[in-house]
Amino acid sequence: MIKQIVCVALAVLLCSAAVSALDEDKDVVVMTVPDTQGMQVGAEAAIVVEAMTGRVLFAQNADERLPFASTTKIMTAMLALEQPDIDSMFIVDPQAIQVEGSSMGLTTGDQASLRSLAAGMLLASGNDAANAAAVRISGSIPAFVEQMNRRAKELGLQNTSFETPSGLDGATHYSTAYDLAILAREALNMDAFKEICSQYKMRVSYGNPPYDRWLTNHNKLLTYYEGTVGLKTGFTKKAGRCLVSAAERDGVRLIVVTLNCPDDWNVHQSLYDRYFDELQVEDLSSAMPAVLIPVTGGTGPSVQALSYDTAQVPVPVEGAEITYSIKAEQFLYAPVKSGQTIGEARIAVDGLQVATLTLVAGQEVPLKHPYQEETGILDWFFDLFG
Repeated sequence: MIKQIVCVALAVLLCSAAVSALDEDKDVVVMTVPDTQGMQVGAEAAIVVEAMTGRVLFAQNADERLPFASTTKIMTAMLALEQPDIDSMFIVDPQAIQVEGSSMGLTTGDQASLRSLAAGMLLASGNDAANAAAVRISGSIPAFVEQMNRRAKELGLQNTSFETPSGLDGATHYSTAYDLAILAREALNMDAFKEICSQYKMRVSYGNPPYDRWLTNHNKLLTYYEGTVGLKTGFTKKAGRCLVSAAERDGVRLIVVTLNCPDDWNVHQSLYDRYFDELQVEDLSSAMPAVLIPVTGGTGPSVQALSYDTAQVPVPVEGAEITYSIKAEQFLYAPVKSGQTIGEARIAVDGLQVATLTLVAGQEVPLKHPYQEETGILDWFFDLFG
């Protein structure tokens, strides 16, 4: 068990809406991330985020707007892999692939799929792949950039602006360590994205006609650090070395972002070593306090609210404040069926909501006969004759 955890049970919240309407739209939380006191790394900006909950473990200039080079391709590849028929072959736009910088080797007349272009972006960091995907999806690079910025707004990336699909420097092309961590967290929820970015080498088919070839991932952490699952490197003279990475250990996934960090491989490894040791996974549902909901018109006065969900959540080893906010009806009308949904419990760690559990009735409460008294001869009569 974790040491020094404080469990706080909040009273049942009164609500007039039906239980089926309890789910609410989750607003995007905009955070101002303070620097971690007493610790700095050799980067212009950096952050460590626990991926499941979005908890910020370390921050250094995490809200500073900076150029972010080819880590841009996280967004481009994510949008490409969200399209239908990502394995369908098409001829890449000959003008789009004429771009400076890193390349996956596309030439005029080549056929490729969106999946192969995503691999070209995430492994070989191909600017040609990013532009080819952009034109295929939106018809033009400017139209695709508009789509990138719309998606950034939807994700709550308050300090991010895209100007190119590839990450080449531009006056209005910037992001922050915090925003990139949010973007990485979203991308890793896509199986197709994670499958590609976690591979050190990948066989990809493209060309005229298409043929199989091998691409090597620029992300050396995949071989340097056990448990690394992605994501993307980046470099321009203006941006310096940029790296968005993710690693997993014992059920915990961490995301690390550094911008303009000359020694990024070692910095990421040291941050992983530090913060993996500070977290462990606990089932927070097991400590949920008992909750009784009053029942009107039933054979019993109340019903116990139970949850059969689990909440396996990474929490600090040294302790944290765990709170349970119960949201349910003020009372229930009989009859109540066992297993009937009656509300939800929201779990927070140090004020950050990390899980929501469905609450159900722990037992059946039948409807009381209108002539039945609480005690007396009528109880015996109705029990005997129904």
